Parts: sequence; structure tokens; C-alpha cells
Amino acid sequence: MEAKSTLSAAGVPSRELEGELRNLMVRYQAGDRPAMEALVGELSPQLMRFLSGPQVSRADAEDLLQECWMRIHRSRHTYRGSEPLLPWIYAIARHTRLDGYRRRQRRGAREVLVSEVPERAHQPSGKAQPPDLMRLLEQLPESQREVVTLLKVSGMSLEDVARATASSVGAVKQKAHRAYARLRELLAQGEPQGEANANRL
Repeated sequence: MEAKSTLSAAGVPSRELEGELRNLMVRYQAGDRPAMEALVGELSPQLMRFLSGPQVSRADAEDLLQECWMRIHRSRHTYRGSEPLLPWIYAIARHTRLDGYRRRQRRGAREVLVSEVPERAHQPSGKAQPPDLMRLLEQLPESQREVVTLLKVSGMSLEDVARATASSVGAVKQKAHRAYARLRELLAQGEPQGEANANRL
């Protein structure tokens, strides 16, 4: 387990840890179990955030995370140690999330799901509640939501997001710009603190 102790970043892995993450993956490919456990422990929290959402239950998100790691395990031989690791990981996570969305759509066509929205709609009088970031992100088009999540939640660079989404840096910038503009509009709508919050984006 000594490999795991070498990673102590707060929150998402920093760019400085990319080499260590890459080294863990190469050792994982070679059958090093402690390296595999360290990699899972380091990346699972941010993958869980990426796979979660207002329309995804905690149990479903945990299932998606497990499925994502199974896919990573099956595909680990395709990773090239000379390439950045996070774009490769998030390309798999992206497909896992998309497949999960399709399954929920099929399930929703067969059964009536109880929505949490009515409960959230009735806020107690008095102090205004701060807008929930994930709820706001759900109102963006999928491609824009994905870019913002990778950039701001997962801490990836423009170049890494472009690789993970099979896109160009210019296209990623354009989607991010449109997403931030839309988020500012949403924050300004019906929120007394909207202006102040919008300026932080």
C-alpha cells in the first residue's frame, strides 16, 4: 500500500501528480495490486462526482463507478504509458455515463419515477437558498455540461478535455464560453444574490 501514500493531493489530482498517476497505471498494467488500489483510491472520488447528478441516485452513481472501473480494468492494456492518463480514464467514464443515461431512459419508459423536484421547489420563507451547482449544470446541453464538469469539477486542462471528448481545444473553449454565459443567466434568474454569484464564474 506504499504507493497510495505517495498521493496526498487535496481534491482532484493536480497536474504535478500526472506522472505519479501514470506510473501507477503502468504498474497496474503489469499486475501490481497495490498500484491498482492506490489508483482506484485516488481517482474514485472525482469519478464519482463526474458520474453523479440530480437525476442519478447515489446507488446508481455507485453502480456506474463500479462499472467504470470494470471497463478500465478490461481496457487497461490499451493505455500507452507515454500518454496523459486522465483523458484516457475520462473517455471511459464518459461512455459509462452515457450508457447509464440510456438505461435510465429505457427504465423510465416502463415505470413512473418519483421526482425530487417538487420537494426542492418549496423553500422555507426567509433566507434565500444558494443555487445548487449540479442542478444548474443539468439545465445545460449535455456537451456543455460535460465540458464544464471536466474543467471545473475534475480539474482537467483544455488539452486533456479535448482528448477525452475527441474534440479540438477550440471547440472545448467555445462550449465552455457558451456554458458559462448560460450559467450566469441562470444564476441571475430569480436569485437575489444572482449578480454576485454570476460574477464568480
